[in-house]
Amino acid sequence: MSVRPYRDIARRKCRQIKVGAVRVGGDAPITVQSMTNTLTADAKATIAQIQALEAAGADIVRVSCPDEESTAAMGEIVRAAKVPIVADIHFHYKRAIEAAKAGAACLRINPGNIGSADRVKEVVKAAKDHGCAMRIGVNAGSLERELLERYGEPCPEAMVESALNHAKILEDNDFFEFKISVKASDVFLAVAAYQGLADACDYPLHLGITEAGGFRSGTVKSSIGMGSLLWAGIGDTIRVSLSADPVEEIKVGFDILKSLNLRHRGVNIISCPSCARQQYEVIKTVERLEQRIAHINTPMTVSVIGCVVNGPGEARETDIGFTGGGNGTHQVYIAGVPHHRLKDADIVDHLVELIEKKAAEIEAAKAAAAAASGAKTAAE
Repeated sequence: MSVRPYRDIARRKCRQIKVGAVRVGGDAPITVQSMTNTLTADAKATIAQIQALEAAGADIVRVSCPDEESTAAMGEIVRAAKVPIVADIHFHYKRAIEAAKAGAACLRINPGNIGSADRVKEVVKAAKDHGCAMRIGVNAGSLERELLERYGEPCPEAMVESALNHAKILEDNDFFEFKISVKASDVFLAVAAYQGLADACDYPLHLGITEAGGFRSGTVKSSIGMGSLLWAGIGDTIRVSLSADPVEEIKVGFDILKSLNLRHRGVNIISCPSCARQQYEVIKTVERLEQRIAHINTPMTVSVIGCVVNGPGEARETDIGFTGGGNGTHQVYIAGVPHHRLKDADIVDHLVELIEKKAAEIEAAKAAAAAASGAKTAAE
């Protein structure tokens, strides 16, 4: 039995697929995706953006392929990328075939939009021949006319039916390496559609609140929608859709997973909003600290609290804790216990030094464990 059962999330059981070398679904970690917004035909600009996303931690990156110039650049883009590349295809089946031949790891399509049964077969053959997975992408804003006429409006039932109809097309072509999304800009609609789809099939689900808005509003909507689904165990890969730098989508995605204890990357800072009791400038300290430790990928937790009301309690649960004290003398905690006091020194510089040291210790321990495990395997 779990020590803290109220924190447990039982993930939905589903089949697993591979997007390039990345596993999606089953017991694989929930992956974080984003999408480039450069002209795909401009390979240099697109590669630069993919590299920025990789540095931020992206597991998978999607690029749009609206024309032949885009798919012509795909080969160069795929060769330069360290993560699997998903080709976003709408309507023209030849773009899907070209992208598969160019090395795309996944094709994002709606089989119903590709055209005739023969065209779908050609796309499936290309995917099989080149080891491509697929994503069936259903959006509330582009549902089939027949479904809209029958249901009267985009609704969860219509979106689930659309997804299952598209899945049947691939199944009928003996293709099962696909995941499904049922996105909407309306949080209620998206959540209900994903809940219905989760009950109706065992394929991996790609989560997203589409066209969520700007950085702040889009982050809030995505956190509410995807957070509630992930909390319920639904979702195998996520994309936060923001009208912002795509790198921010990756950061927000990891923060959502981190808050639910589903995946950890980098430093999780627990900080207070500050008040009249604060013994140093908490907000400015946290802002500077976040900037200085953005390069650290090692998972750890750091508390930065302005006074002793909650500081010691929060520090007990963190790797490194910092609590403001009177007369400019503050308390530093290591592994939950008081370690030393800090007076008349730059708080951020001191915390960065401690965090970097702790990160190095964690990585060294991981390397030693991996080496020991390798030696044991070799001996056996």
